[in-house]
Amino acid sequence: MILQALCDYYERKSDLPRLGFETKAIPFVIEINSAGQFVQIEDTRILESKKKVARNFVVPQGAKKTSGIAANLFWDNTEYVLGKANVSDLQKQVDDIEARRIDTQLSEADQQKLINNYEELNKKLRRVEGQHEAFRLKLQALAVNTNDVGLNAVRTFLQSSDRSQLEADPLWPEILETNPVMTFRLNGDFELVCQRLSIRGVLDGTHSVAEEITCSISGEKDSFERLHTSIKGVWGAQSSGANIVSFNKDAFNSFGKEQGANAPVGKRAAFAYTTTLNYLLSKESNQRIQVGDASTVFWSEKQTNLEDMFADLFEEPPKDDPAKQTRAIEALFKAPQTGALNDDEGKTRFYVLGLAPNAARISVRFWQIGTVAEVSKRIRQHFENIEMIHASFEKPYLSLFRLLVATATQGKSENIPPNLAGEFMRAILAGLPYPQALLQAAVRRIRAEREVTYPRAALIKACLNRQVSYSSLKEKEITVSLDDSNINPGYRIGRLFAALEKIQEEASPSLNATIRDRFYGAASSTPVTVFANLMKLKNHHLAKLEEGRKRYFEKLIGQIMSDINDFPAHLCLADQCRFAIGYYHQRQAFFIKSETTPKGE
Repeated sequence: MILQALCDYYERKSDLPRLGFETKAIPFVIEINSAGQFVQIEDTRILESKKKVARNFVVPQGAKKTSGIAANLFWDNTEYVLGKANVSDLQKQVDDIEARRIDTQLSEADQQKLINNYEELNKKLRRVEGQHEAFRLKLQALAVNTNDVGLNAVRTFLQSSDRSQLEADPLWPEILETNPVMTFRLNGDFELVCQRLSIRGVLDGTHSVAEEITCSISGEKDSFERLHTSIKGVWGAQSSGANIVSFNKDAFNSFGKEQGANAPVGKRAAFAYTTTLNYLLSKESNQRIQVGDASTVFWSEKQTNLEDMFADLFEEPPKDDPAKQTRAIEALFKAPQTGALNDDEGKTRFYVLGLAPNAARISVRFWQIGTVAEVSKRIRQHFENIEMIHASFEKPYLSLFRLLVATATQGKSENIPPNLAGEFMRAILAGLPYPQALLQAAVRRIRAEREVTYPRAALIKACLNRQVSYSSLKEKEITVSLDDSNINPGYRIGRLFAALEKIQEEASPSLNATIRDRFYGAASSTPVTVFANLMKLKNHHLAKLEEGRKRYFEKLIGQIMSDINDFPAHLCLADQCRFAIGYYHQRQAFFIKSETTPKGE
């Protein structure tokens, strides 16, 4: 189903490379004339956020790289294209030892090191020579089918032994050092040599003929694809790419079949799904977000507004446009009122795919399908669940990153549990209860840091309310702000703890640590062990306050204690969560001017 949906998206997108080609970032283009003479090296890179980014070109599809030699057609790294390698460090070590040998007899260790360096140097040079020869042979094979001027010019250039002009170019030292990807352009042409019309015509008809099978994706007869193109762009996976469909050990094979024959996929379908996935995962893509360790891509059957705004709903807004997420969420909430989801767009299928690294393969962390209307409704429900009263300077809506990092040790994203982000996203998109591990992580962070922050309070509220909505026990849901009618013991005791802390702060404003720093853990889990002493301490603090503030706090404590008959010996996890929410609500209420509060109190 995943691969089929990716193939359908390939058919929808007319700007993706056709069969046999791919989009590749190429930083340097060697420009030559029709006689095969060097003209210049073009640097295609532009500066983006203090980093040079190479321009993308459509080139013949690259070979599947292994430990052996496999050349690409018309483009590759410098070692393949020019037969040049950076061996200066190795050569310098050899020269240094040779220089010492002139003056004195070498030690046994130096003699062995010299032998090893010579062997490594020769091995490197032989390999580069073989890579360059493979590159030239691939062009020679193509020349059998066409007499293109650009192809002949490239072959003439590569056959020439004089590279003095090339190596005199100001860009040459950087090229030799970094071994970048390169290709060719004919002087006076706008397109690359590999993009010339006559060459494209030949390449369109040179796909290798393999065993014909019934494609397991399309159901049509097609040539068999033994090795699928690697998928790049998955965070944490190998930089050279990894595979979704892969059989590289005997234990994975069935009935003596090897590699891709265990799941027969036609060349057209294999090319379509890998091209689509690489496009969606590319750095330039607007249809990918990072959810914990899961690189997440999304698309719909046809162009929809949700496809355009999905990333804005969950990602951190850019610094130069901090209101971008807010605008996207407000548009999502207005969609039902405007009727935008009642037409064909609302019935359009929407796909979300989360991928995570797994050695040389890619694992599917989550896969969600629904109509645009269904997915939009569930996302709105998520933002309604996490809505929580907050300070005016804080954002009205929290991104996935802000919610998850609030549960991580030291507030670092690398400390987010690997599977937690994927489970969280799955719950949002499927409309299911949030993972219990998310609730536990938020409570642990509060107990460890003794601080109930806006994101943690929002997470706890959302988790509790989702559990209530899916539970047969009809418990009272947590409200956005202070709820005087909530008589849950955990919630009331949390409010009381906030009130006692506020009294202490006003009585002794110079304190570096409050009762929260010393007693939060015990107060939220075993209230009976600490509240007797805290209530006595409260009387000492009240005596320091003005009469008006003293009466206000006595009245508030009386109202909170009206439904508390005794302090519980133990609070379960759910009530510890309600304790945190009660504490947070009451703290926020202290910063809001109440119309019923007498002036001066």
